[in-house]
Amino acid sequence: MTRQPLTGEHHESGPKEARRRDRPSLRTAILGFGISGRVFHAPLIQADDSYVLEAIVTSDPERTKAARASYPHARIIPTPEQLFAEVDEGELVLDVVVIGTPPLNHKKLAKAALERGLHVVLDKPFVPCSADGEELVAAAADAGRCLTVFQNRRWDGDFLTLKQLIRDGKLGKVRTFESRFEWWMPDGFRNWRDTALLAEGGGILHDLGAHLIDQAIQLFGPVSEIYGETARYDDPKKSDADQDAFLSLLHRSGTRSRLWMNGNAARLGPRFHVLGSQAAYTKWGLDGQEKALREGVLPTDSEYGIEPPESWGRLGIPGSFWDEPTRRGDYPQFYAQLAHALQTGSAPPVDPSDAVGVLKIIEQARR
Repeated sequence: MTRQPLTGEHHESGPKEARRRDRPSLRTAILGFGISGRVFHAPLIQADDSYVLEAIVTSDPERTKAARASYPHARIIPTPEQLFAEVDEGELVLDVVVIGTPPLNHKKLAKAALERGLHVVLDKPFVPCSADGEELVAAAADAGRCLTVFQNRRWDGDFLTLKQLIRDGKLGKVRTFESRFEWWMPDGFRNWRDTALLAEGGGILHDLGAHLIDQAIQLFGPVSEIYGETARYDDPKKSDADQDAFLSLLHRSGTRSRLWMNGNAARLGPRFHVLGSQAAYTKWGLDGQEKALREGVLPTDSEYGIEPPESWGRLGIPGSFWDEPTRRGDYPQFYAQLAHALQTGSAPPVDPSDAVGVLKIIEQARR
């Protein structure tokens, strides 16, 4: 993987530019400025000196206003078609395109970027189906470009904590792993997720399940048996996508993962409940990085990613439980690892084939 040579002038100036003068920056564009682009990608990219945010694509007036206010040095372009036209004409020089649009558009936009020699970050849901994912993986290989998927939950503080506990043998042999993403949102997400069809990448299993399945496989390896349940509560004429889902996965390692996703949970279950041969670990509450980013906390802030002691999980056995400090959450690590991959030709932070494997599990569960 050889990164496209950096040419042209950067639009950004000031102290951050001065810190970059000793090396070229990865010139980056973000397609979409909803929750994905605004809350996650733009702050993480802006905070990493390996990148310069050259362009943001959005046609929404309010999002345009917000993008200009937060990133005055970035060009605001109304459509992906215009951005690619400017790339073709040499008016805009890029290295990386981050795609944070609804998944129905992912394959088309990613292929357009790859055909122009650009590296691609795709938000999850990756694509609507595994066949689309395999097509994109092949297209990236043919183009000699990097394709990766923003599985940011690999850097949740609670997940990093559990991963370390397993690595250190503090749980013994993990027999059952329970993992939940639950919210109380009876009015829905109030975005494309409320109306997207299954064929368009809709449904909570496709959306949140992509995180939970990925985490389970990262911890316990490949899956040999799959069982799933899904439900929809709203008018089925509005969409056929699931709003409540449960998966049971038997890993080849012998561990059983039980995964719940629900946006209509009036009382939340534990985020993690893990039973091992030597100890158990139970954790309540979601990782706080998304909330912090929504509230304007910068990834460079000293308190970013740090969880207060009252939110720590509990580790031990009956009669002897103690608070287990949560490791610092680290979403910035995704872009740090991506920069390293593009500068050295090493592996990307998330192999897109992992995302294809997750999609195949989702498809099998729905069948």
